[in-house]
Amino acid sequence: MANNKPRNNDSIGKTLLVVIVLCLVCSVVVSGAAVGLNARQQEQRLLDKQRNILSVSGLLQPRMPAEEIQQIFAQRIEPRLVDLQSGEFVQQDPTTFNRAAALRDNQMSIALTPAQDVANIRRRANIVEIYLVRSEQGKIDKIVLPVYGSGLWSMMYAFVAIDTDGTTVRGITYYDQGETPGLGGEIENPIWRNQWIGQRLFDDKGQPAIRIVKGRAPANDPHAIDGLSGATLTSNGVQNSFDFWLGENGFGPFLRKVREGALKNG
Repeated sequence: MANNKPRNNDSIGKTLLVVIVLCLVCSVVVSGAAVGLNARQQEQRLLDKQRNILSVSGLLQPRMPAEEIQQIFAQRIEPRLVDLQSGEFVQQDPTTFNRAAALRDNQMSIALTPAQDVANIRRRANIVEIYLVRSEQGKIDKIVLPVYGSGLWSMMYAFVAIDTDGTTVRGITYYDQGETPGLGGEIENPIWRNQWIGQRLFDDKGQPAIRIVKGRAPANDPHAIDGLSGATLTSNGVQNSFDFWLGENGFGPFLRKVREGALKNG
């Protein structure tokens, strides 16, 4: 006898099948979009990096289009790799260097001891990318160094431009930080950043001398910068960052060679 009982299209099995199929379709769509956007995201990150380096170098104009940023960067900025221990340039293509990957590799980075790690960064890569800024005539007239360290809430990343004397600041920009807006976040304030221009990172004996002071910096002090009002811990973080990166575990050996004239034939 034929079974004329209608099929149950709302069974749990069929519902699960539909859900699984939808999940797979959505996963494929999302994965495809991520892969498709990855190249664009990488391009934007590189453009932001170039923009910030041109800005701290004094080469960025308002509303400069992406094509012009890329063109000027290619003409005026020379990325180089520096061995932090020796202070010497490394003969390696900078485009092959990945700082994040180096920090994960025990052969390409070192773990810092508590005494060394004043900036609270835990590890330091053995080689670092720096940027030589050339004049229109092709002569090196600035060096841009990446510095970073822990603030109150975040890791604070900056570029600092230095004269070829290896000590005079020509510009600074904090391009990635998560400090409190209106307090520690004032490290991005142009008024505060302008205080750095013309200040000297080292004293006459070649020792790191830049100081973030509480309140107003003494007039005519070539090493002092105003502290950030209401943001003592962020100010301390800036100080600690420079103490580390100007020291022997940071750019100290490289900048010593610069002060001795290493770039004069560049």
